[in-house]
Amino acid sequence: MNKTTSYRTARFILAFVLLSAGTLLAQNAPSQAATPGDTISPTRSIPSGLAPNMQVKLVEDTPGEKVYAVIFHAGDEALSGLTDFANRYHIADAHFTGIGAVSGATLGWLDLAHKQYHAIPVTEQCEVASMIGDIALYNGKPVVHAHVVLARHDGTTVGGHVWELHVNPTIEVFVTANTVPLKKKPDDASGMKFIDPTQ
Repeated sequence: MNKTTSYRTARFILAFVLLSAGTLLAQNAPSQAATPGDTISPTRSIPSGLAPNMQVKLVEDTPGEKVYAVIFHAGDEALSGLTDFANRYHIADAHFTGIGAVSGATLGWLDLAHKQYHAIPVTEQCEVASMIGDIALYNGKPVVHAHVVLARHDGTTVGGHVWELHVNPTIEVFVTANTVPLKKKPDDASGMKFIDPTQ
């Protein structure tokens, strides 16, 4: 085996190892709810620090708003990352859209009668066909509210309220932050927190 062949072989092995490591990180990301039939409280806390590979770039800055590109990579959990982003950049009013792919997710469907979400676990690689959401303040802290539609390998979809999105290989989110803060208030009938435009 000559030097050129050895070099190419070593590069191939290194690329394979790095790709495998990224996939393992994404598949083994921490999960709080993952089985059908589980319920999730609307007040469940969002853990911080689960998106160590998140990158942020300010792409537009005007007197009325700022636009950020928030980019996630394999192994990141996107809801944790968006919450960390909102805290770090002092986001008090924003909306966002995103696309990408995940190795798994925990979504939810709101059961109004019981004021609980029913967990919708997703345990396969999916495309993020649509991701939308907003950010507003509750008790002085930013709260991220997101919904997503995920497309499976056969084109069928599953959607719901986002509790976890395990990124693989990326999710690209564009956040438009406004200068006028929005605040949420509790809604006793649903157990939810709604944006209150009168505040």
